[in-house]
Amino acid sequence: MSASGGTKAIVAALAANLAIAVAKFVAFLFSGSSSMLAESVHSLADSGNQGLLLVGGKKAKREATPQHPFGYGRERYIYAFLVSIVLFSVGGMFALYEGYEKIKHPHELEHWYWPVGVLVFAIIAEAFSFRTAIKESNQVRGGLSWSQFVRRAKAPELPVVLLEDLGALVGLILALGGVGLALLTGDGVWDGIGTLCIGVLLIVIAIVLALETKSLLLGEAAGIEEVHKIEAAVVDGDTVPRLIHMRTLHLGPEELLVAAKIAVKADSSAAEIASAIDAAEQRVRAAVPIARVIYLEPDIYSEAAAAAGPDPEGRVGRRRTILGEAPHRLVRGFPHFRVR
Repeated sequence: MSASGGTKAIVAALAANLAIAVAKFVAFLFSGSSSMLAESVHSLADSGNQGLLLVGGKKAKREATPQHPFGYGRERYIYAFLVSIVLFSVGGMFALYEGYEKIKHPHELEHWYWPVGVLVFAIIAEAFSFRTAIKESNQVRGGLSWSQFVRRAKAPELPVVLLEDLGALVGLILALGGVGLALLTGDGVWDGIGTLCIGVLLIVIAIVLALETKSLLLGEAAGIEEVHKIEAAVVDGDTVPRLIHMRTLHLGPEELLVAAKIAVKADSSAAEIASAIDAAEQRVRAAVPIARVIYLEPDIYSEAAAAAGPDPEGRVGRRRTILGEAPHRLVRGFPHFRVR
């Protein structure tokens, strides 16, 4: 995902949520609707979330330091995780509390046209923000379904904005339903029920976001397509005849670490091996530009060792099959590597 695409979606969502939050709070003051109060807090929380995403994106651009030699790319994951916590605690829990209080102590809505008018305005504004997020996501998600895109995206901003906007739209519909039923029946309990539904929705979305960003924080390998490209780029059939095994790790959404053991010819000189490694690194960076940190360890490949015995360092033929069939399992069996 391009940083510009994510920023555009965040700014669109931030502008929509700030305008909606003000409108919802005014509607609450005039109508006393708990759904409106819950929705105004929800929009304020969403605005804070977009602010956190922008701060995370800015901090992630800092240069590497001796204390943090791999840079600050994961700042974007940290702030995305904070978004899920804010959405859960501020948005979801407050809505549950407010809904419970309204069911326990219901009262009729006053000036009903305020909440209805604001909800219609909010649905239009959120739809615009959601459309922007969808448009930016379509540029990078390729042939993935939406659920696959949210689960596999290495850049957290667009999935976060997508889920937030989706939750906001569904929440607005729930709020409109609660207010509408309260007006039709004259029973304010329906307003409280709508608020409870909003709280449950926000908590579910927050949990999904937390699980996805937790996986990114722990460190995810490159995608299957990137693994195939790296595998093909490392091996040139001459100076590097085989890739023995490999690990990849995202240091940030747009920065990948590659560590691999490669086979070289037994009669190669040190200068020839160094030249082969440099050439392999150049091929990898050309094939996968985000592979910015590459460690390659040369080793002597033995056909005899590969054909006999359980020695994992010699069974290149078997590892080569794994590389071709299931790249996502490459994290296994990498005991060490030497940094050049």
